[in-house]
Amino acid sequence: MKKKLAGAVAVAATAALLLTGCGAGNEAKASSNSVVIDMWAGSADDTAALNAQLKIAKEANPGLDISLRSAPWGDYFTKMTTNMASGNMACISGMNSGMLSSYTAGFDELTPADLKTAGLSESDFAPGSLDILKNKGKLYGVPFDIATMLVYYNADLLKKAGAPTPKDGWSFDDFENTAKAATKNGKFGFAMGMGDFQWQALPIAKSGTQPAKADGTLDLTNPAFADAASWYASLVTEKKVAAPVASASDTGWGETQYSGGNAAMAVDGTWNAVSYLKNDAGFTAGMAALPTGAKGSLGLILGSGFGIAKGCANKEAALKVLGSLLGKKAQDYIASSGRSYPARVESQPLYFESIDAKYRAQVKSVFTDAFKQVEGQHVSDNWSKVGTYIQPNLVSVYNGQDSMSKVLQSAQQQFGK
Repeated sequence: MKKKLAGAVAVAATAALLLTGCGAGNEAKASSNSVVIDMWAGSADDTAALNAQLKIAKEANPGLDISLRSAPWGDYFTKMTTNMASGNMACISGMNSGMLSSYTAGFDELTPADLKTAGLSESDFAPGSLDILKNKGKLYGVPFDIATMLVYYNADLLKKAGAPTPKDGWSFDDFENTAKAATKNGKFGFAMGMGDFQWQALPIAKSGTQPAKADGTLDLTNPAFADAASWYASLVTEKKVAAPVASASDTGWGETQYSGGNAAMAVDGTWNAVSYLKNDAGFTAGMAALPTGAKGSLGLILGSGFGIAKGCANKEAALKVLGSLLGKKAQDYIASSGRSYPARVESQPLYFESIDAKYRAQVKSVFTDAFKQVEGQHVSDNWSKVGTYIQPNLVSVYNGQDSMSKVLQSAQQQFGK
């Protein structure tokens, strides 16, 4: 009870700070050497991790007054919308790859000169990682972590069913064979995804095509992607290797079915690798890169990072702080804590060292394979609306009441202009 009360007080205090704090529009009035950082934090551990990185930035920039504001995920973006409209964004603001298209107007485009001022180089980061915070080819931020999607499997369930085990380099035929063999005795071979990344990952890998173009044009009805998406829906409607989703509110359906031992495989992000390996259900978990299609195994490189707010009163100072937050010391901290997979290449080995020895080799091997063929996510200007429309309609698709092609066509017509 005490922990819950303390958390409530902290959230209330954070909300008050966000409402009254200074941002890009008025930092100069507060202090010419003041730099405010905005970032989301959903728990005490998140806040502690941010404070550890804040300490590193302060030590690297002793002449600057650096402060941190945080809020839970949903509240953070609600407030950012308000701050962006009023020109009151913090000079350094956290951003996620899937949310960027709705907030590009609030960020300055980062140039090679800006990166140099920050003490950063593109070569410092994993190949393709800077695409995470690009929109229509323009760079609006630099990532602190990277992720991609994997297939997780229940090795115990597969063994009991006599089903082949997923492995690096496997094909979509292999995937279907495993799913079919594991569908027996009240269990299913696969768990359907409801989240954007969870349901799109296999269609993107199979088709080698994203549902949006690099220039931001919505491309849901691209024949290759639409066919692959229909194949994905058929896993439950025709092939019967997955259970239909009960309700649109079951946004984590696939992940829950897998972690609960009801399905042998599910798609989820690398960010959950360690938690699945140490699952509460007690089964032996494994992971593999996405299956390989005719064009390889295209995956999305995802993640979060920091950008500089448009109109920041002290941009040079903000860039230096940005460099500290994404420098080796801060990235080593993120990696060694095991919280996420760092974007900075030289820090990545520390992430694997943070994992229990019995899991380490598997995680390193699968991560290495999964990040070989990735590209930044392409999104349209109204991408969040696209997802909000499609997600609840997936229930009707998975229950056979509607077709995937019709849902994609309808979304294209409504949001493709």
